[in-house]
Amino acid sequence: MNMNYEQSVKRLEEIVAKLEEGSLSLEESLKLYEEGTLLSEQCRKTLNEAKLKITNINEVAENG
Repeated sequence: MNMNYEQSVKRLEEIVAKLEEGSLSLEESLKLYEEGTLLSEQCRKTLNEAKLKITNINEVAENG
């Protein structure tokens, strides 16, 4: 999966909507759930990296 953060969030929203419909087979639901879990982890990592960058920038500015 080579999506940026915004694309990943959009795809997650699509997955949630499909799962909430309740019209998918168990196999399809599991496949989407797995994809959503991977996307969620990717988004979490991206946000953590952004938070670290902001922290580093603030530390440099304060000590600068």
